[in-house]
Amino acid sequence: MIQDSFEFVVYMIHACANKWNQLPSAVYKKLRDSGCIQKFLVPNYEIMHTQGTDFVVSDIEEYLKVRKVAI
Repeated sequence: MIQDSFEFVVYMIHACANKWNQLPSAVYKKLRDSGCIQKFLVPNYEIMHTQGTDFVVSDIEEYLKVRKVAI
């Protein structure tokens, strides 16, 4: 993972944690275990990092919903 995408993933973990009132470590585990980091956020970094935080959090929520991961 390159530095920019790594920083983006960390930022999004914290953004989700804030929205969902969860610890960042719990959010990281959900995103890691569901494949969201390696299969969604990192491959789409070039597009996603230009979007607003709320928009990307909504995309992450949809990704998890489709995979039946509870938020």
